[in-house]
Amino acid sequence: MIDAGVLAGIDALQLRYLRALDVRDMAGWAGCFAETASYICIARENVEQELPVAIMMDDSLARIRDRVTYIAKVWAGTFEDYQTRHFVQRIDCMSGGDGLYVVESNFMVAYTTARGRSEILVVGTYEDQIELGRGDAKFRAKKAILDTVTTPRYLVYPV
Repeated sequence: MIDAGVLAGIDALQLRYLRALDVRDMAGWAGCFAETASYICIARENVEQELPVAIMMDDSLARIRDRVTYIAKVWAGTFEDYQTRHFVQRIDCMSGGDGLYVVESNFMVAYTTARGRSEILVVGTYEDQIELGRGDAKFRAKKAILDTVTTPRYLVYPV
């Protein structure tokens, strides 16, 4: 049984993460990760077939920060922007020892185009490793596993 205070800290981190993406605060998104961290977005089909081909694979905090730079400075103005809305449900949480928790959540991301059309962008599960240290929780690893094989549009923002 995981302590209610621990679950509250984990949920607060997840909400910070989702809010940062939905308001396009990419620096805030990067701030959800620990000094030793990774972010991977991969299709479930590739996970099941043990294929290491990911849609996004940021294997360090430096690469996570590079993604922020690319979105803000390199890709800016080169794609039709869209607004996201993330929905998440924590379904499992286990202690990994020494302040580390392994958390699984279902998620759905809806998007709205500049023209006002809304659709589901992706659906899947998050497999997270979250460390609770001094102060607040941080992701040591976040893996977004997409059930959606093809998205209705390109992915610019992390999910």
